[in-house]
Amino acid sequence: MVTTKKKQAPTDAGAAVEVLRDALTAAGIVLPSLGVDVASPSLNLIALGRVRPEVALRLADVLRKGCA
Repeated sequence: MVTTKKKQAPTDAGAAVEVLRDALTAAGIVLPSLGVDVASPSLNLIALGRVRPEVALRLADVLRKGCA
C-alpha cells in the first residue's frame, strides 16, 4: 500500500504568497500587487491588491471550476 503525504499549507505569509502566485500563474492569472502586507507584520497578512475587472472575472471562473 502506498501512502501519500498531504502537503501542509505554509503558515509564513511569504511562503504562502509564492504558493498562491504559482497557482495563479498556472491558471493564467496575475495579481500585480500580490505580496506580504508589511504594514502589520505581527498579523502575518497577505495583500492581494487591486485588479482589473477582467482579472477578477477570470479568478471567479477558476474558483468556480475548482469547486465543481
